[in-house]
Amino acid sequence: MAKPGGSRPTYDTNLENPPHADDLQRDDTQRSADANIVPFVGRLGGNGVDIVSRNASNETLLKDVPDAAPLMSLQDQFSLRPFWTIGLWKSALMEGVGTLMIVWVTIYANSSPAVIPEQPTARWGPFDNAAFIGPLVGGILNFFYLSLSIFCFGGVSGAHLNPTITIATFIARLCSLPRAVLYVLFQTAGGALGGLLARSALGTRDFKTGGCWLYPDLVPIQDAFTVEFMTCLLLLFFAFGTGLDPRQKEIVGPTLGPFLVGMSAASLTFGTGFVRYGYGGASLNPARCLGSFVGGRFSSYHWMHWVADIAACTIHGVLYHIVPPWKGPPT
Repeated sequence: MAKPGGSRPTYDTNLENPPHADDLQRDDTQRSADANIVPFVGRLGGNGVDIVSRNASNETLLKDVPDAAPLMSLQDQFSLRPFWTIGLWKSALMEGVGTLMIVWVTIYANSSPAVIPEQPTARWGPFDNAAFIGPLVGGILNFFYLSLSIFCFGGVSGAHLNPTITIATFIARLCSLPRAVLYVLFQTAGGALGGLLARSALGTRDFKTGGCWLYPDLVPIQDAFTVEFMTCLLLLFFAFGTGLDPRQKEIVGPTLGPFLVGMSAASLTFGTGFVRYGYGGASLNPARCLGSFVGGRFSSYHWMHWVADIAACTIHGVLYHIVPPWKGPPT
């Protein structure tokens, strides 16, 4: 029942005698609020959720955010107008912050002394030494780190956190040129700063990071290039198929998508990290390896992490346009 002593009634927490709806009063200053989500068709893990239709009612929005809807024309994709949109710069900043954090934690959790592991034994192969245990632990941790990061940054920036994903969405015409340029710049800067912070946390620059080290005298660079290219191609098919495909909206949806993308990256880094002695496995994220080399020591093969990834993005983009998930009039 109502308690006396005030202009507005208060009520006992009594489930057996709840207050009548007519007695409840609402504060006049209370206002409804909507989630601050800018539509972006290239949002990783969203599978086409929170996007708009390309029609006259959204014309003003699409001029500033042309990638808020699918079927973006080349003219809209290469328009420079979004550069003057403050919201895009905010999203790019958060991409840099997110990349910084995930690069720092994955370097710190996957680092080891800058020496080659012991050779595999004849009986157990690589399964009883650091060459296997390191990628195993790193893969498990990366699954959680990446999945949680996609949940955290998905509604803010699209949670690419990786130049490979951004370049792939640009080639697939899910990302405008201004967004791609700003995202890659901020991701690269965030990765470099994350590597410097990892060096500070480790207390040394003599370390190597899983997915970013190679002994070319044992594993030729062209072999590592093939692994990097194929794993990136697999990652893109997995990520687009489970995190960016509108046909999966009802099957996977934004709840399960981030976990599947995280699982894809983690399993690929683990599966390639112990097979060849002298090779730390696929990078999948050139900004992460850049951070590792900025914090540690630069290598002569870092170009491979960029060239192989961009090549995989290009092949994936061609196949994506042959069998597109969106259907509409040609643009």
